[in-house]
Amino acid sequence: MKKTFLLLAFSAFAFISAQTNDSVSTSKKLYVKANAVFLPIGMLNAGIEHQLSEKWTLQEEIFISPWKSFMGFPAQIYMGGIEARYYFGEAFKHFYVGANLHVASFHMRKYNYWGDGDYQYGPEYPVYKLNDIYQSGFAIMGGATVGYQWQINENWNLDLFVGGGHSEGFYHGYVTSTGERYDVDYVDGRNRSGEWIPYKGGLMISYRLR
Repeated sequence: MKKTFLLLAFSAFAFISAQTNDSVSTSKKLYVKANAVFLPIGMLNAGIEHQLSEKWTLQEEIFISPWKSFMGFPAQIYMGGIEARYYFGEAFKHFYVGANLHVASFHMRKYNYWGDGDYQYGPEYPVYKLNDIYQSGFAIMGGATVGYQWQINENWNLDLFVGGGHSEGFYHGYVTSTGERYDVDYVDGRNRSGEWIPYKGGLMISYRLR
């Protein structure tokens, strides 16, 4: 799986480099943006989107959730990514699709551990409550995005989008109340899980820098 991600990333960068040689009738635009959905709850999702050609752009972005506890759940996530976008009309206007690659470090309860029931790592292990465990590790994600961007005026845009794909996670499992590991079989290694999930979305407010 790691080789697949690296191959996709290399192919994307090679294609993007080729696109930068295309002629653009006007000077290439550059927007800085922030996600209005997450700012009110103290999470930062920001990025910079560069114009490469008439219909192609490249976006670098970060997502930071610094909360050790959010609504009673651990929610520390630090993610960075890169995305190539193709606009069906003109760059920064109307419908687009994108391909992206992200890496993340997390200290949170994975979605498949939500709930308040019981959890047991194996027959010979203690039984814990789901709301008393969490996972800490890192993930590599690759997938696609669909979105729509429209202009408010010459300098301001709105960017509505949603994206997801395949995630490969590598992590340790912990018990919140005691700090001990519930996955003691992986003292030196890590648990590993692969899943198809949504991992980005919202409404970006964009300001044109050039």
